[in-house]
Amino acid sequence: MTSHQNLFVALREAFPDDLDATAIETADGPGAPLFYTWRDIERATAMMANLLASLQLPSGARVAVQTEKSVEALLLYLAVLRAGYVYLPLNTAYQAAEIEYFIGNAEPSVVVCSGRNFGWVSKIAFKAGTQHVFTLNEDRTGTLLDRAAHHADTHTPATKWADDLAAILYTSGTTGRSKGAMLTHGNLLSNARVLKDYWGWVPGDVLIHVLPIFHVHGLFVASHGALLNGSKMIWFAKFDPAAVVRRLPEATVFMGVPTLYVRLLAEPGFGREACRNMRLFVAGSAPLLIETFNEFRERSGHTILERYGMSETAMLTSNPYHPEDGERRGGTVGFPLPGVALRVSDEQGQPCPTGEIGGIEVKGPNVFKGYWRMPEKTKEEFTADGWFKTGDVGKVDERGYVTIVGRSKDLIITGGYNVYPAEIEGYLNEMDGVAESAVIGVPHPDFGEGVVAVVVAKPGAKPDAAALVAELKGKIANFKVPKHCFVVDALPRNTMGKVQKNLLREQHKGLFGA
Repeated sequence: MTSHQNLFVALREAFPDDLDATAIETADGPGAPLFYTWRDIERATAMMANLLASLQLPSGARVAVQTEKSVEALLLYLAVLRAGYVYLPLNTAYQAAEIEYFIGNAEPSVVVCSGRNFGWVSKIAFKAGTQHVFTLNEDRTGTLLDRAAHHADTHTPATKWADDLAAILYTSGTTGRSKGAMLTHGNLLSNARVLKDYWGWVPGDVLIHVLPIFHVHGLFVASHGALLNGSKMIWFAKFDPAAVVRRLPEATVFMGVPTLYVRLLAEPGFGREACRNMRLFVAGSAPLLIETFNEFRERSGHTILERYGMSETAMLTSNPYHPEDGERRGGTVGFPLPGVALRVSDEQGQPCPTGEIGGIEVKGPNVFKGYWRMPEKTKEEFTADGWFKTGDVGKVDERGYVTIVGRSKDLIITGGYNVYPAEIEGYLNEMDGVAESAVIGVPHPDFGEGVVAVVVAKPGAKPDAAALVAELKGKIANFKVPKHCFVVDALPRNTMGKVQKNLLREQHKGLFGA
């Protein structure tokens, strides 16, 4: 227990002296542009925090949120921190079976969803024992705002300690069900402060915010970065490359997943002129192809800064910002951040020599508290001496640069989103005529990796590949749905009977012409 450390209080203290300056300007969506001042953030979060307080929720109550991206959704996140509750963001693509699992597992006291999903989401929530379900839409309507409007616009933030829970982020389990990574106020604040210094945030910086706000990159890295620096955000609900290029001259910082950089490069208007006032381009959430890295430098005159993080740890490593700290090297994720320790270990848990590939393990104030209600799983993921096993495979060279080689468990990263084959295989294997399936990721020019399913038919059955994919669309988020499905006689196996996904990946690697 260190000092009082409510993350909201730390962000609030960083607001500029002029509270009537613009904090967020919307670039798209209903009524755009809309201008939100720092005073608006202060008042709106107070009203929402007062609404939450009026519900007399239990201590440590979870607030689960599945809404489209909007400034109000960001303000709701800040209000949950302010009121001292635990924020639970849910990907907007999740379907009923997924939402049912998350609500059942997290047992939130409050659920906030889009008005159009209220029917089915509220049914799941009430059945699971949730007391309050509100709606919030991207056009600033919904019962959450209607109710908050009746509350006072001043609020004393809840006292929180560094070790108190701030958010739970569900990471799909590589095997079986998703795990809720428990992040504390201290985890998130320490990481935000380190990045502010390491990435050289300066007064007058302006961030173009194009990422979704249901995972670490958009909700924590981008939003905390701007808020902790008192910086204006130009807010896009959806990524539109042409519109972003038009706004680049007004900005200094941009954060994106590799897919967004590929799409910027496809824009004829993108080049040095558009980037003339830019200070920093950050990429993460998926591997950046070296071709993209080089072409971007040529076209824009800027070298993308690649970094590496996880739901469980926020940011772990980063290429240097300041030239005196070293060059930004394509294909690497840079150095461990100040305060973060990183090591590479072999199967036996022994340290790997420099340049040798092994499992990446980390330690630091940013590393999560454990998995929600999974003490055994938590214990499994930490070494006896307290290091978190990331499940990523990589190496560290003689200069200290970290390179990620892949996932230890066949994770697929498509367009910056994690897809775990086991989940999709589970749904496929239950379908009519399917004996078994294997889901793999193969190179894709736009998404980094494309999801591909290989299915074996039951004797006498003739499952239709297109019908299987269509059935999956109603069950899982769109980014998880295979882009191709093949029906085959048998899957390749080793002598132990284990499916050899490496052979399947090799066989289909040219599928998308990457």
